[in-house]
Amino acid sequence: MSKFKSEQIRNIVLVGHGAVGKTTLADQMLFKAGVGSRAGSVDDGTSQLDTDDEARQHHFSISSAMVHFEHHGMRINVIDTPGYPDFVGQVISAICAAETAVITINVAAGIEANTRRTFELAGKAHLARIIAVNKLDLENVDFARLVESIREAFGPNCVPINVPDGAGNKFHAVTSTLKTSAGQNGCVVDPAAYGSAVMDIIAETNDELMERYLDGKELSADEVLCGLNRAICTGKLIPIVCVCARSGVGIPELMDAIADFALAPGELVRHATADTGQEIEVKSSEDAPFVAQVFKTRIDPFVSKMSFIRVLSGKLTKDSTVRDMRTGRGIKIHQLLDVQGGQVEAVDEAHAGDVVVVAKIDEFQVGDTLVNGERGMTLPMPDFPTPMIGLAVEPKSRSDQQKISGALHKIEEEDPTFRITRDPQTHEMVMRGMSDLHLQIVQERLHKRDKVDVVTHAPKVSYRETISGRAEGSYRHKKQSGGSGQFAEVHLRVYSLPQGIDPETHFTRQNYESLREHHYDAALNFAFLDCVTGGTVPNQFIPAVEKGIRDRMERGVLAGYQVQDLAVALFFGKDHPVDSNEAAFRTAASHCFRDVFQQAKPSLLEPVMHLEITVPGDKLGDITGDLNTRRGRMEGMDPLPGGMQLVHARAPLAEMMTYARSLSSMTGGQGSFAMEFSHYETVPPNEQHKIIASSQLKADDE
Repeated sequence: MSKFKSEQIRNIVLVGHGAVGKTTLADQMLFKAGVGSRAGSVDDGTSQLDTDDEARQHHFSISSAMVHFEHHGMRINVIDTPGYPDFVGQVISAICAAETAVITINVAAGIEANTRRTFELAGKAHLARIIAVNKLDLENVDFARLVESIREAFGPNCVPINVPDGAGNKFHAVTSTLKTSAGQNGCVVDPAAYGSAVMDIIAETNDELMERYLDGKELSADEVLCGLNRAICTGKLIPIVCVCARSGVGIPELMDAIADFALAPGELVRHATADTGQEIEVKSSEDAPFVAQVFKTRIDPFVSKMSFIRVLSGKLTKDSTVRDMRTGRGIKIHQLLDVQGGQVEAVDEAHAGDVVVVAKIDEFQVGDTLVNGERGMTLPMPDFPTPMIGLAVEPKSRSDQQKISGALHKIEEEDPTFRITRDPQTHEMVMRGMSDLHLQIVQERLHKRDKVDVVTHAPKVSYRETISGRAEGSYRHKKQSGGSGQFAEVHLRVYSLPQGIDPETHFTRQNYESLREHHYDAALNFAFLDCVTGGTVPNQFIPAVEKGIRDRMERGVLAGYQVQDLAVALFFGKDHPVDSNEAAFRTAASHCFRDVFQQAKPSLLEPVMHLEITVPGDKLGDITGDLNTRRGRMEGMDPLPGGMQLVHARAPLAEMMTYARSLSSMTGGQGSFAMEFSHYETVPPNEQHKIIASSQLKADDE
């Protein structure tokens, strides 16, 4: 790797919708560069980039994969990414390692949902962008109309730098739009029309060029090349190139464009946050201090954990020590690997611009910043979406009980959009992903790689319980079975506690003049008030009363869910000099709270989610109608480029469990959504009765 200097490296990421031919494109570039005796194929399972069993089985990419080749004296690192939005986390992390994105479009399908999303992700990361129009050998292709739709969706700076010669199965070559003297030569469109638009953009990159261009003077080939590079680097030009990955037509010209116009590592300005909080620029120089970022993790059955690292600055050598800024720990690097698809080769060092794999370091996580020396800095973390689709999971057999947790956490390390949580209320292990397909692939991986089979079902909704009124009562706990017994009597008063009040002021000035002390739990909006006078409950037993109340709150009263938003006052009680103890007061408090809670207008609360739904504008009516059936409410809309709309809404979580499926059906796969917890709201009475009846909360046997 060290024979290439930073300015001789090009890091590109292939992005786009599913089934547009990104992996086939990468295989063809490898073949044209002399890597292998024939081009790999996704269909027959010989692609060098399909390194996962699941990818070979389903014939589409599931995780990002990396290959490299040499072209025109450049080392070109290619990161191929999945096209289905279910695996968008792999795209986001791969973008962090590249300077140029090649957005691939299927000429027949045009601009699809994930085309827009990946185009915007690359732009947000300030990558240079090249659009590759693929499958031009298909029949009935309207290339000119496709170009217009691209320009409508992504802007007039998207201009072809070559056009197809021939149409359908007669597509045999491409013609540069800058060589206008060649004429049409059987091109499906006039190249000169696009060539003049490209020349206008080139001239705008430099005042001197603009002056000469307006005077009608011809620009030299070197001036055109430099102007193209500047225009692409600044985003003023997004070139469109024509290819057919299956036949290989246009692939050499695409490779030339990558070598000539894709950004060198030093041409994309990256920033980090120093220990002092100051934003600093990370210079892509081999002589600068070492800075790198982990952008991918892969658990390999033979190599163990593999951490893919993009070296942004300085040099990394085998057996050197780096500091992980997330943990602050120094970690020795024992092995560096150069990756070619599923193959690895040991190397001694990696320089600025290189992508290298570090093996067998368990501490590294995706997004970690690695440095050496005393000066610390942290690179921005990739912004991964929150996984929305959940399934409760449990092992199929007792023998898998010990293995399931470790197997799931390995997948969680590999996939930034997969999460494992254990719900303290429902006591379920819940795995969350981006879609049903995403979670299906996880189950397949568990079966094949870790030999773990699981049973899944829809997770329970974590409701909460509360009250809207006031009540008071008492409970006497008395138990005698020979020897010392148990005795305790407590008198409690409960009342609703609205969110957002000042507990100190509310308790002392408005409600309880005799308040001696209060304990407030902000997470549950719960207050325990000590209003005992005259020592009717000895001080040493008051903490036991609070523990008994909290025990019952955790177990629930109506349907077995956590209780919140209330205050409980202990204002009277009785004890026995021999039979009273902490256990007795804890039990009495639990029973008393249960009884009084049921008299204070109890109700269930349900989690309400804030939704951001991205849909085509012509589907708004369907979206609104569907939200109404889910007890949702619209809160506003924002227009997006390409005729899309961003809908803001709120809806109960219980109604959103199947929303991903419904949204995909309503929008033909073009819709997407994100949701996050907003607040709790009271469950409607008819729904509340169903939930309580289905909970079958058992009576206490205390």
